[in-house]
Amino acid sequence: MKNENPFTTISPPRRHRLSDSITEQIEQLIVEGKLTPGDALPSERDLAKQLGVSRPSLREALLVLESRGLVQARRGGGFGVTDVTGPTITDPLVHLLQRHPSAIDDVLELRHGLECVAAYFAAIRATDADAKRLREMSAAMKRRRAERDPLEDADLDADFHMAIAEASHNVALVHVMRGIFNLMRSNMMRSREVLYRQPGNILLLDEQHAGIVKAIVARDHDAARAAANLHLSFIQASLREIASAPRKRATARGKAKS
Repeated sequence: MKNENPFTTISPPRRHRLSDSITEQIEQLIVEGKLTPGDALPSERDLAKQLGVSRPSLREALLVLESRGLVQARRGGGFGVTDVTGPTITDPLVHLLQRHPSAIDDVLELRHGLECVAAYFAAIRATDADAKRLREMSAAMKRRRAERDPLEDADLDADFHMAIAEASHNVALVHVMRGIFNLMRSNMMRSREVLYRQPGNILLLDEQHAGIVKAIVARDHDAARAAANLHLSFIQASLREIASAPRKRATARGKAKS
């Protein structure tokens, strides 16, 4: 749970059951991203107090939410918010990518569209806290430049782009990005494994991330979208160039022999 209490007291409804109002409030908090996958709900006693409702009504609402797959019982008691998008969107595509590395370009095309939109709206709607978080994350990636660890760097990279989506404060976009988070992370790891063959690419990636943050902080939505477009276009072009290099060398050797 976040530090800020998202729950508000519920007034007894006139035309439908109290448990329906409880269900609606918790669903709305999930839609708005105030309750995110993995968040633990307060204990039944505390939550009933925060909502100003009886425990039987709360218990009925939690059972409805559980039947809809929005919350699940946790070990040791209580309920937590489920990941409503992740399993259905992520797992099959992650496995596909692992079996078919050529699918990297397809994932990059998907990321290209989503992340340009995310950067655009983040520049319009990011709070001061969002801006501070993005600056800190960009700096953290830059500090790791000498390590050149694709797995660790992919974790930071995925978190960074997820933070941009969250800074957009677009509920639908945030949920879609969360749903493909593991796919993004896997894609970034494989991309960096290839890009790191040319050391200069690390510096360029850092500069591009910094450029996106700079535009978002400056509230320049067109520049933010352009910076995200440059970043994804660079990755796509670099990967295609590196992939085609062996074929070009083979062709050159064949011509030399003839």
